[in-house]
Amino acid sequence: MPEYKGLSDVDLTFLPFLNAVLNSFTFVFLIAALVSIKQKNIQRHRRYIFAAFTTTTLFLLSYVTYHALTESTPYGGEGILRFIYYFILITHIVLSAVIVPLALISTARGLNMQVEKHRKIARITMPIWLYVSFTGVLVYIMISPYY
Repeated sequence: MPEYKGLSDVDLTFLPFLNAVLNSFTFVFLIAALVSIKQKNIQRHRRYIFAAFTTTTLFLLSYVTYHALTESTPYGGEGILRFIYYFILITHIVLSAVIVPLALISTARGLNMQVEKHRKIARITMPIWLYVSFTGVLVYIMISPYY
């Protein structure tokens, strides 16, 4: 029998790019959901929110897989770019933790037709979720030369 080597031979270098693509789709779906609700098209708004949840969930699975099985990549930039990168990264990480309960509560309230409660929390949730998905792409673009 051949010796089992675990996943050490699996090339996971495609996952950071996939994560950026998934974050990009999430951002686009959220913008489309926002436009849809401004047009008072609730059904289309829901579809785009579910699409955003789907791409966000796929992102999370891919992200956790990549970081569980590979070593961290240090940022190699210098000067003002280093400061900008770490500012974006830190705010992205903090708000990523904040957005999970906000998005779940907002969606639950929307599905349960608690319209006023949904609107109130969605006004906070949407800009944070947009920021997190957009900055996820920026972080990838800034660190990708160092993979």
